[in-house]
Amino acid sequence: MRVIDISEGTTVDGPGLRTSIYFAGCTHHCMGCHNPQSWPANAGKDMTEDQLMDIIRYNAFNVTFTGGDPFFQAPAVAQLAQRIKAELGLNIWCYTGYRWEDIKDNLNYRPLLEHIDMLVDSPFVLDLRDTTLRFRGSSNQRIIDVPASLKENRMIDTTNQYKSIYET
Repeated sequence: MRVIDISEGTTVDGPGLRTSIYFAGCTHHCMGCHNPQSWPANAGKDMTEDQLMDIIRYNAFNVTFTGGDPFFQAPAVAQLAQRIKAELGLNIWCYTGYRWEDIKDNLNYRPLLEHIDMLVDSPFVLDLRDTTLRFRGSSNQRIIDVPASLKENRMIDTTNQYKSIYET
């Protein structure tokens, strides 16, 4: 997998302390993106599943996949997610510029979705940027409970459960 960076012990990419893995590759090219260096597919460095698992296991924090867009490397990231769940049972959040409606039935993306707990979907929109939002950059982005959505065959939007950074 191509990885731009790993942030160990972050609190901005989901609740609690997390190990955030920033994957390379993104074709959304959102204006105002905070990681444009992650757009090229060949950015960052190659890392094996075992190398990533060693870091995740060492920290024992829940995990966030971000980027770039983790769905750009969906098959490999799905294998990593499956292993995280099977071996460590950790919670996984994932950020994507795709909308739920566009990926939920995609056969290339479904294996990754099946191992994610929460999905922050939709592209970052600079005109909708809001620095008070928790775990999102713009107000069009949603926080979706993936297991419940797959089980009920409809999107379960939990965005309202994550209040502004100013609310407790």
